[in-house]
Amino acid sequence: MSIFSKFFGRKSEKTEENIPNHERGKYMPEMKLPVDERFTINFKANGGKFLYCENIEEVQESFNAILEENQWHNDKVFIIDPRLAELFKDFNLNASHNLSESTYFLSTCEYLISDDGSLLISSNQIAEKKLIELPDNFIIYATTSQFVETIGEGLKGIKAKSTTKIPTNITTIKHFKTADDKDFLTYGSSSKNLYLLLLEDL
Repeated sequence: MSIFSKFFGRKSEKTEENIPNHERGKYMPEMKLPVDERFTINFKANGGKFLYCENIEEVQESFNAILEENQWHNDKVFIIDPRLAELFKDFNLNASHNLSESTYFLSTCEYLISDDGSLLISSNQIAEKKLIELPDNFIIYATTSQFVETIGEGLKGIKAKSTTKIPTNITTIKHFKTADDKDFLTYGSSSKNLYLLLLEDL
């Protein structure tokens, strides 16, 4: 059974692992949730939209649902990674390298940070662009093997898998907003309306 089936499915028994901390003994240590569950809880609390997919077909179905929901089928998409253009080639994406005319940004990320529900990205995904320069709408494609506990662990991972040079412009996306969020407190910020397409690959 996948880790997410357990998380989203029905719970039949109350085991020690899912007993709330306040119901455990006074001197028992706090139970620490697995990295996938912690990320999901924190990511949603940050305002992100999460779509769990068991295979590539579900990824494409979810991607289509996002386009339908927002009426983005004919809109221009800012895309840097050619692998994503290939993955979603059946959608005849209206790709653009012009940020000002792009409705949404389609990308991958480096890691998914469980402790705070953020996404770690670098120049591999956004080149040398600043977050505030990118479109307000993000669709991020990631896999369950990209979960790490902390930002520090993610930075070590980036360094370890860099065969030539370490990517620059490393940052996190943590605060998300809805597509119609007009709150003046978010004006000029790098908050994004973000969808995460997460593929089970473990």
